[in-house]
Amino acid sequence: MKRLSLPLLILVSSALYIFIIPDAPLVLNLLFKLIPMWLIITYAFLQFRGNRSFTGWIILAGLLFCMFGDGLLHWFLIGLSAFLIGHIFYIIGFFKEWRFSLIRVLTIIPISFYAIFIGLILTESLIEKGNSALFIPVIVYTIIISAMAWSAVMTGNKWAIAGSILFVISDSILAWNRFVSDIPYASVLIMTTYYTAQFFIAHSIKLFISKRA
Repeated sequence: MKRLSLPLLILVSSALYIFIIPDAPLVLNLLFKLIPMWLIITYAFLQFRGNRSFTGWIILAGLLFCMFGDGLLHWFLIGLSAFLIGHIFYIIGFFKEWRFSLIRVLTIIPISFYAIFIGLILTESLIEKGNSALFIPVIVYTIIISAMAWSAVMTGNKWAIAGSILFVISDSILAWNRFVSDIPYASVLIMTTYYTAQFFIAHSIKLFISKRA
């Protein structure tokens, strides 16, 4: 039961934020938005506590910067920058766990095609709506999160792979809803996939350690 208590708390706090907490006041909304990430960071730490795990600490740093991104996304470019740093930490951690496989290497092709597809649509929409100042930041972020997804695939770790894909889905919904056109229930879809992605990435640490044992 103890093993399930923290994941259950993460689930309950996530559901509370997604379905119950109002958008205003902003301070209250941000507080409840960050609680699931604090719990996920705690869960990640518990996966490698007592082990000298470089990957564990790097992924923990990624989670921490993503939490900063959560809190700062109201100020879009600042939040985006924090998420960008978080993804760079994930990339470092995942490439440290590189497990070569030709099939996994070739997944760079569909990931690249998707990055180009979503990148073209977003940049076209940004230009049309007069947000050309966001052109470069959005393109850089698209490249980095795609690299993060590919680096996760290269680990062969099913939790890291699932988490990275869900992260891409979450950010794709967010970007489409913000810059292209409204998506029904966007907030629910974004946060559900996002919290799940972060939990899976946190849980992936355990599998990395067990493979080394």
